[in-house]
Amino acid sequence: MKEYKVAVVGMGAVGKEMVSILEKSSLPISELVPLVRRNDGKIIEFRGKKYVVNRVTPGVFQGVDLVLMAAGGDAALELAPIARQEGAVVIDNSSAFRMDPQVPLVIPEVNPEAAREHRGIIANPNCSTTQMLVPLKPLHDLFKIKRIVVSTYQAVSGTGRAAIEELKQQAGAYVAGKEPEVKVYPHQIAFNVLPHIDSFLEDGYTKEEMKMVHETRKIFQDEEILVSPTAARVPVLNCHSESINIETEKPLPEIEQIKEILAHAPGVKVVDDVQNKVYPLALNCSGLDEVLVGRLRKDYTVPHGLNMWVVADNLRKGAALNAVQIAELLVEKGWLKK
Repeated sequence: MKEYKVAVVGMGAVGKEMVSILEKSSLPISELVPLVRRNDGKIIEFRGKKYVVNRVTPGVFQGVDLVLMAAGGDAALELAPIARQEGAVVIDNSSAFRMDPQVPLVIPEVNPEAAREHRGIIANPNCSTTQMLVPLKPLHDLFKIKRIVVSTYQAVSGTGRAAIEELKQQAGAYVAGKEPEVKVYPHQIAFNVLPHIDSFLEDGYTKEEMKMVHETRKIFQDEEILVSPTAARVPVLNCHSESINIETEKPLPEIEQIKEILAHAPGVKVVDDVQNKVYPLALNCSGLDEVLVGRLRKDYTVPHGLNMWVVADNLRKGAALNAVQIAELLVEKGWLKK
């Protein structure tokens, strides 16, 4: 069996999660190449071997088969073309290439065939888009979704380690009767909700919200689908939650049949027993691979409407896991070569 040399660029929260998932993945890996742009020299362990985290230097991608990019957009724009030029296939977690018409935007449970057409770079969707489309895909296939209204309740882990620490520090300060210090977000996040993720555009939407619009259309290959998003940051350490309302062209079956459809969909777990107060919770979602779906109920304000509550680990399925699943897909299908 062929083994692959795999590089991970970026050792922040997502990069570390990628390494952790790779360790248990089915990928036959001969060597791991952990890379950063600064603060190198750390030692990490992977499948019983120790590796030094090195800085990205010229020629570092020579001989590498796969690069999982967990750095920011600027780093990806600089490094991904270099890695491709040196012979690697890049799976990028940033927003740098998502809307590039030459770059596939892939969720393996939703549009795996798109990965076949790669030219050396494949993009990971935004975390909020990914967890929305995994459960919507089977419904879209069967009933043709024409409109989505989504509100996201996004954990601070989506911003990074500094945001996680700030939430903890602010909560401690608040309980102790001290003034919470605000650095990461424009306002205090502890005991608060911020209807603001990423920068505002001229029309009042944020970049985060418009990512969900454009990425949904690209992944579903449907420029007519309507998406109305609101993205909010909530004082939760990890796991994003979403309230999703859809309107379909075809009539929807009864809720029990919808649950059955979703229960058999890849990457989805139905958690819906409201009589016993069972529904998806961010508190119970960390470390899970599946997208959890619950609170399924008809929307009676439109002819064919449905409401649902969706929760997923944004560091896993929303980022690191999806990237590793793309890598596994490329190897399994023999699509790795450009």
